[in-house]
Amino acid sequence: MTTQREQQILDIVQQNPLIAQQTLADQLGISRSAVAVHLMNLMQKGEILGKGYVIAPKKQVLVVGGANMDISGNLSIEPQAGDSTPGQVLTSAGGVARNIAENLARLGHKVKLLTALGNDIYGQKLLEHTQQAGVDMSDSWILNQSPTSTYLSIHLPDGNMLAAVNDMAILEEINSARLQEKQDKLKNASCVVLDCNLSPASLEYLFSQVQNAAVFVDTVSAVKCQRILPWLEWVHTLKPNRLEAETLTGISLDHPKQAPIVAQALHDKGVKQVVLSFAELGLFFSHHKGEQFWQNPIPAQIMNVTGAGDALCAGLVHGFFDNLSSVQTMQFASACAAFTASTHATNHPSLSKAAIQHLLKQHYPNH
Repeated sequence: MTTQREQQILDIVQQNPLIAQQTLADQLGISRSAVAVHLMNLMQKGEILGKGYVIAPKKQVLVVGGANMDISGNLSIEPQAGDSTPGQVLTSAGGVARNIAENLARLGHKVKLLTALGNDIYGQKLLEHTQQAGVDMSDSWILNQSPTSTYLSIHLPDGNMLAAVNDMAILEEINSARLQEKQDKLKNASCVVLDCNLSPASLEYLFSQVQNAAVFVDTVSAVKCQRILPWLEWVHTLKPNRLEAETLTGISLDHPKQAPIVAQALHDKGVKQVVLSFAELGLFFSHHKGEQFWQNPIPAQIMNVTGAGDALCAGLVHGFFDNLSSVQTMQFASACAAFTASTHATNHPSLSKAAIQHLLKQHYPNH
């Protein structure tokens, strides 16, 4: 992981790869010898490639799956059946894959998103918002014949979701024929993130094309997670909640004590890393080589939990790219989820690596 000072040096070097060490020192207000130490550390970390301060190209994450316009109704009081309830209605960019891509971009990663949008006002807003967040949308499909998918959710005063409706028929248009057009993008990605909004045929094609990339999968729902069953042996990291894990294994998960048994069942199907979500109880991490532990949730004032799981997934991918330990990765991912749940929007507009590190230092003083 690069330090704040090292990141400053990288930003300057990116603009002027031939800058002299003394000039760097003068700009930063530190000694030349300190600059030399930072440059050496950056070379050892692989961020700079030798002479001329050539910065190593960023590894790219390819995210494939859904993008929705989220419409959330946030109730001010407990609802009464059959009656209208005071509250606030908000729209924001959403969709599991799109959310993960935006969060990864905000965390400083190079991200390309493959999704399908309608040629309508929601599609245009999603395209503009996601691009502004730093995500490469140049290979996504803009379709005339289908409306952009929407996700309508109702949230209780405590932020928890009461009910939701999704209209996501356009995602059926992400088929193997269209994906074949992007074959080179699949083979060049360092990491691939998939959501189970994709059709079984699309998942089959994607897994046939992914070569050496680590594959992270967001299971989405207890119904849709079944689509990933034939491909579990190709999954690096799987992030199911309790119901999704039960569906995938056929094993009851009524109590957190059963988490190790369920995780092992997923390892037996080939999954390398499992992160089981128990909502407010926390997360259970399990590695196929035996490492297992609980990660307690990081306290937050809950406003909207809709995008918290997607932020969690982005945090897991971030930990993979930054070569964090399992414990550090889980802490970082949990902080991403807590930070995101503290805003009414599906994605926190102020999410950044620095913001999460600040939150972690507050919760873990020795972090």
